[in-house]
Amino acid sequence: MNLVLPSTNSDPNAARIASERQSQRVVTAFVVSGILFMLLPGTFLGVWNLLSISEAHQPSSIPQAWLQAHGQAQIFGWIGSFIIGIGFYSLTKMKSSRGFPALAGWASWSLWTSGVLLRWLAGVTGDEWRILLPLSGVLQLLGYLFFFTSVRRHRSPGTGKPEAWMRLVFAATIVFLLTLVANCSLLFWQVLHTDSLALPHVLDQQFVVLAVWGILVPTIWGFNSRWLPIFAGLEQPNVLSLYLAYGLSIVGIVTTFFQLLPIAEVAFLFAALLAAEGLHVWKRSVNPPKLINVHRSFAWFVRLTYVWLLISCILAMLAVIWDTSGGLWGASRHALTVGFVAGMVFAIGQRVLPAFCGMRVLWSKQLMFWSLFLLFAGCTLRVLAESLAYGNIWPFAWKILPVSAITELTAVSLFALNIGVTLLRPPAHLRVPAATQ
Repeated sequence: MNLVLPSTNSDPNAARIASERQSQRVVTAFVVSGILFMLLPGTFLGVWNLLSISEAHQPSSIPQAWLQAHGQAQIFGWIGSFIIGIGFYSLTKMKSSRGFPALAGWASWSLWTSGVLLRWLAGVTGDEWRILLPLSGVLQLLGYLFFFTSVRRHRSPGTGKPEAWMRLVFAATIVFLLTLVANCSLLFWQVLHTDSLALPHVLDQQFVVLAVWGILVPTIWGFNSRWLPIFAGLEQPNVLSLYLAYGLSIVGIVTTFFQLLPIAEVAFLFAALLAAEGLHVWKRSVNPPKLINVHRSFAWFVRLTYVWLLISCILAMLAVIWDTSGGLWGASRHALTVGFVAGMVFAIGQRVLPAFCGMRVLWSKQLMFWSLFLLFAGCTLRVLAESLAYGNIWPFAWKILPVSAITELTAVSLFALNIGVTLLRPPAHLRVPAATQ
């Protein structure tokens, strides 16, 4: 069975349609598995962890292995799956003579999903962890290599210089590969030289900075520079500002590994300011936003994610100066990963994923609004409560933490429900005849 669809001169339109359908199936598989990781190993485990912490009034009451398993499921299982799936879909939009690499797509999905799942199971259960942890790293790396080589092969020579958004996304793709190599190496080191299910705290935090600021943030900036002028009607991005923002984020990552945290956090703050300015998120739209099939608040929620990005950077700078309990550091990470990253996925994802997964229409605009509203409400409660509770500044804040967890869980469930029902419904063009009968 030939799963790679070659181009054909006899019927190029038929080949293109077949290639599009194959890519839609692959991206749908990545989206569905990403949502499952978001719900089960990601959010539900995170809520359980936070409920236990708030009950014990002690962050260290939860095993570090559980916290790291939760973070891995969120970063790689959820967001990583979305990035790879969208990347595979984009292959059909490249000006290449190659057909869609369906075999590579399904191999990537199988290896990647298995690797992330094994990483989570080993971290939570501890069963056969000396085997499962390095195996999970190898499977994730192999899964990503199938994707990475497919992207490299579909690049078209002689089509002019790549646009700024392509450069940012491709740079993040390279860092993604390097991060997975580092992840695999760390897991082998962990099982060979330690007796712990968890990485050392400082090493784990450095790895999180690499993953978030090296992969997630620049990927969002890249896709924002492509999509926000179209969907939100914003002015075309300032390319120089975006490049400077990316350069400063790299400075922040490097200085983090050298333990120069004050320099790192200043670099991240100015990177966030330059990115927001370069994307013109604070300015009025120059064109009417495209709000067909999405809630009319879409553009405002996109802007709010950049408020959370700046809040995260400011909290991190304050943490360098004052934090001795981990509260400000935790609040900063939550503002970044939930307020900015998850908020952007909830806003942009409900705009583009239905189209990528078979030209479907989002099921409910109202669910889109409430998922975003509750996500930001829960994030606000979590950031405030974690900062005040962990530092024993306001004891009542421990009681707010469970409320924030349930609020965010509700938001995530609404997002999953909206996307899930959307994928179960037939594509828009197949529902038109029935609607006109």
